[in-house]
Amino acid sequence: MGIAMAVRKRANCVGSRVGAIVVLDKRIVSTGYNGTPVGMENCLDGGCERCSNREKYPAGKGYDLCICVHAEQNALLAGARFGISVAGGAVYTTMQPCFGCSKEMLQAGIIKIYYLHEWKYPDPDQEIQYAKIAAQFKGGMIRLDMEDPDRDWAVSKRRQGLAVALSDDTGHSQA
Repeated sequence: MGIAMAVRKRANCVGSRVGAIVVLDKRIVSTGYNGTPVGMENCLDGGCERCSNREKYPAGKGYDLCICVHAEQNALLAGARFGISVAGGAVYTTMQPCFGCSKEMLQAGIIKIYYLHEWKYPDPDQEIQYAKIAAQFKGGMIRLDMEDPDRDWAVSKRRQGLAVALSDDTGHSQA
């Protein structure tokens, strides 16, 4: 996970900054971080409509307009670009994968996911669908309990605000 945390330093997103690595047979075979596609203006420079206009797009909305590629997607795609199979591998990612990345990792043959920070879909009613996807990883989807000295920089304040909004009076997540 320390290497995934180092990889995320390259992330170029105004939201959460995420790093991911793919490990196969105890060796790192691919890495990825979130940002815009190659050749496009970086997110931090205004390249993404959704990220540039955050007031128009509440947390969890407008993903179809976002041009940023997620760290997990970039790790899978880098493997594909260089002819490296990731089937049977594990992914270490600094953020629990979203629906799309989870589906893509299943399709690519990833069998286990380790993550650092929780991700919750903004609509609690959709958590059942997410749980169905997560249950398909033969090795599981496992949250690692470890320090993240860069949490304040890496995890979007909007994401942190969403966690508070989804909490009940006791502070426990409802999602």
